Amino acid sequence: MLEICAIASGSNGNCYYIGNEKDAVLIDAGISAKQIVMRMKDRGLNPAKVKALFISHEHSDHMRGARGVSKRMNLPVYLTAKTYNGSYKNLRPDYPRYFVPGEEVEVSGFTIHTFLKNHDASEPCSFRIQHNNINVGVFTDIGEPCDNVTAHLKLCDGLFLETNYDVKMLWNGSYPYFLKKRVDSDLGHLSNDQAFNLLQNHAGENLKCVFLSHLSKENNTPEIALNSMIELTSRFEIKLTSRYEAGEVFKL
Repeated sequence: MLEICAIASGSNGNCYYIGNEKDAVLIDAGISAKQIVMRMKDRGLNPAKVKALFISHEHSDHMRGARGVSKRMNLPVYLTAKTYNGSYKNLRPDYPRYFVPGEEVEVSGFTIHTFLKNHDASEPCSFRIQHNNINVGVFTDIGEPCDNVTAHLKLCDGLFLETNYDVKMLWNGSYPYFLKKRVDSDLGHLSNDQAFNLLQNHAGENLKCVFLSHLSKENNTPEIALNSMIELTSRFEIKLTSRYEAGEVFKL
């Protein structure tokens, strides 16, 4: 059995927990170590079980807490060399462990499948975490789904999937034009519609639950994101994440 939980999910910070009875890993640390520990405890998750932190890319809403988490929780931090070199120096962990995109990393019985994705970062990666034939995907910050994303999605039993923005809200909103173009580009973020199409066309038969993740505060709402997925609720559960607190602990 695996327990999965979005410790934080939104444009202001991201962190995702995948654990079994004894061990766990974190994906991204876009909030402080103090907040991560507090939110885990609020959901009955034991921070001492966490054995490693994986960073998807260097943007601060994914890496802001990496250095602090490594020190406070005594964790190795896995990231690519390009991600490390592309990050702010004050966020870099003291003892990074590098992986090459496409590599499989073994941590305490978990196999972390790493793969490149489309995003405007130095070497952006997403992850599929495997344990005892259960697979959990953490797929956020994707401008346009590539073959890597669709191939790994087909294997997932649980999924944190980006639904960053509603197209009408973005283009009718207050963002400056250059930022609207960036969000909506092939190297930006997944819209609700793109996420729906990705799931409709590529979700595997074993997918049980999708957590809508990395919602924009300005260009989306939980209600709009959920409503965009109504047609898929007969195939798997659709749940929300939060930028303000840890979400539901879901068991697979």
